Amino acid sequence: MQVSEAIGRALADRGVEVFFGLVGSGNFTVANALHAAGATFYSARHEGGAVMMADGYARACGKVGVVSVHQGPGFTNTLTGLTEAAKSRTPLLVLAADTPAEALWSNFKIDQAALATTAGAIAERVRGAMTAAEDVVRALRRTQVERRPVVLNIPINVVEAFCADNALAIPDWPALEPPFPSDRSVAQVADLLASSDRPVIVAGRGAALAGAREALEALGDQVGALLATSAVGHGLFAGHPYCVGIAGGFSSSLAVQLLAEADLVLAFGASLNHWTMRHGRLFSPSARIVQVDLDEEAIGALHRVDVGVVGDAAQAAWAIVGELDSRDVRKEGFRSKVLAREIATRRWRDEPYEDRGTAEYIDPRTLSIALDDLLPIERTVATDSGHFLGYPSMYLAVPDQQGFVFPQAFQSVGLGLGSGIGTAIARPDRLCIAAIGDGGALMALGELETAARYRLPMVVVIYNDAAYGAEVHHFGPMGHPVDLTRFPDVDFAAFARAVGAEGITVRGNGDLSSIKGWLERRDGPLVIDAKVNPGVRAEWLGEAFRAH
Repeated sequence: MQVSEAIGRALADRGVEVFFGLVGSGNFTVANALHAAGATFYSARHEGGAVMMADGYARACGKVGVVSVHQGPGFTNTLTGLTEAAKSRTPLLVLAADTPAEALWSNFKIDQAALATTAGAIAERVRGAMTAAEDVVRALRRTQVERRPVVLNIPINVVEAFCADNALAIPDWPALEPPFPSDRSVAQVADLLASSDRPVIVAGRGAALAGAREALEALGDQVGALLATSAVGHGLFAGHPYCVGIAGGFSSSLAVQLLAEADLVLAFGASLNHWTMRHGRLFSPSARIVQVDLDEEAIGALHRVDVGVVGDAAQAAWAIVGELDSRDVRKEGFRSKVLAREIATRRWRDEPYEDRGTAEYIDPRTLSIALDDLLPIERTVATDSGHFLGYPSMYLAVPDQQGFVFPQAFQSVGLGLGSGIGTAIARPDRLCIAAIGDGGALMALGELETAARYRLPMVVVIYNDAAYGAEVHHFGPMGHPVDLTRFPDVDFAAFARAVGAEGITVRGNGDLSSIKGWLERRDGPLVIDAKVNPGVRAEWLGEAFRAH
């Protein structure tokens, strides 16, 4: 069989059902072989969009995202999204065509392995025809075991060569159990909990990936802990009566008040970065900090830690529960029926605010609350980066941890639309809501056509303030001119209709009425061009600036 066929069959045999990319001459045979082996191909309009589709797909369904790209510029176009995936530890496999070693003067020649490594990904290579299947299986395994993107460089002079028919007879590696924490560290955490009166559990993406909800809720019940998440762990405790939501800049006023009272913070799979810690002001300076993480280098890297636990979040939580049981420790902590009622009635959407809607603009908070009411709760919310991003994060409820896709590790604008398309493909049983800004929408405008071409039943909400809002609200109050960050208004609804999607313009709640009709059809993407009041500064952004 040809090497391209061996690559395609090796991936399909190991569960690759969907892949993304753009087809060029260099990756033509591999893309066609993987498609022929049974994987569905989604063609983006830009490789940056393709890699974010794969990233969103992986985050929303837990499978490896796979991308196929041309060599040279096809690969370099992936770099921003690839960096986001690397910083977020997304299991992603990039099948990158590559120039042969002997092609010294090819226009496409560039050191793709060095670029991949610089972006934080793992660089692998198909070494030759006889090892091609083994190389691709190894690369796929590394994405899963190391939870990092792998760029598999495939020389174009190898893919049409032939390999033995038994090349696919590759033994499977043994299944690996998640690491269990040491008895000493578990005992140290139990000691702290035994003397704590007001513990808080903060769960990050590591806890979500470990499937730690049941274990963490059991631990919280035992010691009366409040439950919170980092932004990327949002949804893990959805529906729990003692979950106060996202810890950090997106915290409600009630959450800020309660978390400040904590005397012990247990962080599971959370990096404790300055966003989660509200620039060091979220918790009392006297609160003791425990950090549980698979990566020992992450413990204490961004915030002081009193006890570090190396291990899987779920395994560690169950071990701590067992240790507390053996000591007969059980506490009420924060918990009471009165507090549970207060948490239920003081969500972000319950916070009072002055509605700054006008005849021309809708208030972004009013828009977000209305969308939360109108759209079904079985949803996946995918955000872009920018001034607006707090609104969908704070106001749009999600059903679980896979219902929130938050590609913010690189803080790049323009990644959210591709990410949303990937989530829509990953979870067709849920309504995908891609929440993006006008700046990010224009960066990724071609992917509106992708969503329309595949008739994806998703909602694209564009918080359109005709500006790079973060810069306006950062530098404007300092007295700096911000004209260079403002732009003429764009009619995104017209753009949407031009590429075959449905588009509506929203300046007030009444303009949202047509959503109900679309929800009955769901025959393609709906683009909501929401003209939000550019004078409203997001609460989270104000908090960030007060920290400096």
